[in-house]
Amino acid sequence: MASHSDTLVVFFGATAGANGGKLGSDERELILLVWQIVDLHENKVGQLQRTLVQPDSADLSEQCKEETGLTAEELCKAEPLESVLQQFHQSVSAELKSLGRSSYTLCVDGPLLIRQVLHPEASKKNLVLPECFYTFVDLKKEFHKCCPNAGPVNDLTLTSMLDYVCIPAAVEQEAGLREVKNTVLLILHLLVEPYNHKFSTFETVNYKFESGACSKTEAVDSETVIRARGLPWQSSDQDIARFFKGLNIAKGGVALCLNAQGRRNGEALVRFINSEHRDMALDRHKHHMGNRYIEVYKATGEEFLKIAGGTSNEVAQFLSKENQVIIRMRGLPFTATPQDVLGFLGPDCPVTDGMEGLLFVKYPDGRPTGDAFVLFACEEYAQNALKKHKQILGKRYIELFRSTAAEVQQVLNRYMSTPLISTLPPPPPPMVSMPVLATPPFITTGSTRDCIRLRGLPYIAAIEDILEFMGEHTIDIRPHGVHMVFNQQGRPSGDAFIQMKSADRAFMVAQKCHKKMMKDRYVEVFQCSTEEMSFVLMGGTLNRSGLSPPPCKLPCLSPPTYAAFSATPAMLPAEAALYQPPLLATPRTPQAPAHNPAPALAYYSPQLYMNMNMSYTTYYPSPPVSPSTVSYFAAPPGSVAAAVAAQQAPSILPPQPGALVRMQGLPYNAGVKDILSFFQGYQYAPEDYSSLVGVSDQGRSLIQPKEWLCL
Repeated sequence: MASHSDTLVVFFGATAGANGGKLGSDERELILLVWQIVDLHENKVGQLQRTLVQPDSADLSEQCKEETGLTAEELCKAEPLESVLQQFHQSVSAELKSLGRSSYTLCVDGPLLIRQVLHPEASKKNLVLPECFYTFVDLKKEFHKCCPNAGPVNDLTLTSMLDYVCIPAAVEQEAGLREVKNTVLLILHLLVEPYNHKFSTFETVNYKFESGACSKTEAVDSETVIRARGLPWQSSDQDIARFFKGLNIAKGGVALCLNAQGRRNGEALVRFINSEHRDMALDRHKHHMGNRYIEVYKATGEEFLKIAGGTSNEVAQFLSKENQVIIRMRGLPFTATPQDVLGFLGPDCPVTDGMEGLLFVKYPDGRPTGDAFVLFACEEYAQNALKKHKQILGKRYIELFRSTAAEVQQVLNRYMSTPLISTLPPPPPPMVSMPVLATPPFITTGSTRDCIRLRGLPYIAAIEDILEFMGEHTIDIRPHGVHMVFNQQGRPSGDAFIQMKSADRAFMVAQKCHKKMMKDRYVEVFQCSTEEMSFVLMGGTLNRSGLSPPPCKLPCLSPPTYAAFSATPAMLPAEAALYQPPLLATPRTPQAPAHNPAPALAYYSPQLYMNMNMSYTTYYPSPPVSPSTVSYFAAPPGSVAAAVAAQQAPSILPPQPGALVRMQGLPYNAGVKDILSFFQGYQYAPEDYSSLVGVSDQGRSLIQPKEWLCL
């Protein structure tokens, strides 16, 4: 529009639900529009117009019936919103032409009608709003400029503003007409002495969301950030911006959250341009995106930067190309090259700047993760690329999803900060195997029912949510006693086990917390024993029929015990140190030869392996002990260490880069090349281990290439 100061169009609307200060908070549709033109140059007004709007649902709230006096029968005879908006635009344009004016700006009593009702409803109905609905004047803010002592902007009402300037309110029975007439009286009063006000501040609604990168050093106001929960997993930043249509999101202000497996968890952090828009976003709590309702909560700037912030120059350069559509590719072969990806996408979806528009995600050591991000110049190219979802590249199918700049930052931050393959911690200085002087800090099996099982947890529940759920009983949890249960795919199973300090405390928690609510779901709480917990964590099932053992029987999981070795006691610590302590087994005491008695030293059976048949895995903080022990204990100062050193010479394990993995179920004809091909993309140690640790022939039989591989 050429100018915004020629004419104001006073605009009023009512919905089938809440009105006034709660307008738009309940997602109800528009049913009434009233408007009148005010010529700012001549201080003249036009004809008062009133039109009903037919909603999709004519179910009116009691408040609406009382305030508007409308009935469902009247609304059924009205025109739909699209037709009413066309009539509005034609009527105003014709009247402006008769007045000799060329442009106009809407004037509303607060932003709710435009931001919380009109734009969201038009977005849901896929209506294209005229340009005039993207700019408006907020009468409350203009009045506050003229009368700053009238009170805070949010507390102003049409009645209070008229009373402050001593203008009698118009007497009108019909709803809508009364509000518009009073607004016109107030505007005309502000245009003359003593105010002579000029309407020069205009509110705007963003046409579309702008993507962009965010630096970790950027200051983000916590009063501008919200957390949206319950989003469909395939939602993009544009879908979230459409949900908040009418509110202005900051550039690059949508950050999709990922779970521990790098997949979207249905949450997003959204940053708005100011706190006013954030507060209006909070009023959209439990509004719908499709058939799903979305929860909206307050969040902090630190949370937003943790997800969306980045420091990588490579990512910053990749995201520096603005107005690009980002697609994420997942499941790429580790040997895939940029040429392979460009060939897979084909000529119908050219990548921006060729290979410069590709970003491969890698681990800190340079190994590929199988993920990549691709830039496209327009929506058409991106849609062509998405049609290749689950098509084959090499011998693997490739998944393609819409992505965001924040997701790029988050994925890169995740992989570059923490390797996916866990490795053994570097051993501390000289380690000496020690007699077990007290109960080891690992989970020991027993029939005492001092544990509880939580069943039916929300899949997004974290350790913090469980502790909050436990409430005052949290103090009765053993240190590191919370164990989340995940399934084979690494996804939450909805179960968790908690070790309590005593059976009485476990019974009390089961009684008080059973079927208590957590995130709109009730959680079942049962008392159980450590033995039952161990069976489930190792892959078994616990049901009303009792315990079902894991798919692979526990006695078959462990390699042979140390009693099978014909070795001297001095060799035992070195060979025992090759293995991690088990998660759920009690320590075994090696049998020393009868002719050479030795002190009873406790070692943990060698169970550092990857059992592909286990149906569950435990999640931090299981096991309930720091892994720094690595199946041997540092010699403590004092007489105990001296006594041990006197009884047996120390056996020091040299540093080992990597971890030892056991492979079960290999074909009998599998060779070394087959195993190395299986671990393509990972670094593995030399085949000969004799340079690391002196191992006997029988000990070496445990690490034959067909069963053990050092990564």
